[in-house]
Amino acid sequence: MTDQRARVELRKRIYGTGDLSELPIFGGGFINFGYWRGVRLDGDLTLPQRIASQQALYDLLLDLLDVAGARVVEVGCGRGHGAASALRRGPELVRGVDLMPEQVARAAAAHHDERLAFVEGSASALPFDDGAFDRLLSVEAAQHFEDVAGFAREAHRVLVPGGRLAVTSFFANRPGAGPQIARLLATFENGLDLAHPIGAVLADLRTAGFVDVAAENIGEHVWPGLDRWIEQGGARNDWDRNWIKVVSRGLADYYLVTARRPVEAGSGA
Repeated sequence: MTDQRARVELRKRIYGTGDLSELPIFGGGFINFGYWRGVRLDGDLTLPQRIASQQALYDLLLDLLDVAGARVVEVGCGRGHGAASALRRGPELVRGVDLMPEQVARAAAAHHDERLAFVEGSASALPFDDGAFDRLLSVEAAQHFEDVAGFAREAHRVLVPGGRLAVTSFFANRPGAGPQIARLLATFENGLDLAHPIGAVLADLRTAGFVDVAAENIGEHVWPGLDRWIEQGGARNDWDRNWIKVVSRGLADYYLVTARRPVEAGSGA
C-alpha cells in the first residue's frame, strides 16, 4: 500500500493531467460504473447505453433528494455532467466541487448556466459557508476521500437543518478487507482507491450529527452491467474484471448511502 502523499499525487495524474473519462470503460465524459437496472444484458451493449447507465446513477440520487427549488452541491463533480443534469429538475442553484483544478476547468468550459458554477476544493474542507445548501450528493468519489469523517463533518456544516445527502460508491463490507481487495484490484494496490468499510462510513455520518443514516446495497444493478461492458469491449487491457471476484467473495460492494441533518441539533427530528 502507499502513503497519503503518493496517493494524492497519483490521483492528480489520473484525474488532473490525465483524463480518466477517456478510458473505454467509461464514456460520454462521466466517470462512474453505472446503474444498469432495466438494461438487457443478454446482447451487445452500445455506447449510448453505457452513457445512459452513468446518467442513471445520478438520476437515482436526484430522484431521492428531490432537488426542485433546492440549493444543491455535488462533492467530487469531475467534468460536471452529473451536476449539469440536475438543472433539468429546477433547482435554485447547483455547485460542483472537485479537488482537481483541471477537472473544475473542464467542467466550467463544458457547462454554462447562471445557476451552475464549479469550484476547487476538498471534501474535508468544503469552500462554502455554513448552511449554504439544502441537498448534497456525491457519485463514486468517496473511495478517494482520505478523511471520510472530515467529509461527514463538512457535509453536516454546509447543509441547512433538515438538509439531506446521498452518496454512492463502492465500499468494503468489513474492516480489514483492504489487503485482500488490493491483491485483486490494482486501483486499491496503488492507492487510487481506498477500502473504506461501509460500517465506518455510516458511523462517521452519525458522529457528525446526521440522523436517518442508512445504506442500501445496489450492487445487483451495477456489477453485472459493468462486467458485461468490460467483457464485450476494448476495456480489457485498461481495467480488469476482478470486481466480480471481489464482490462474490464478500469483500466489497456498491452502496447508496443516505442521511439527513436534523432540524434542531440533538433533537433527532
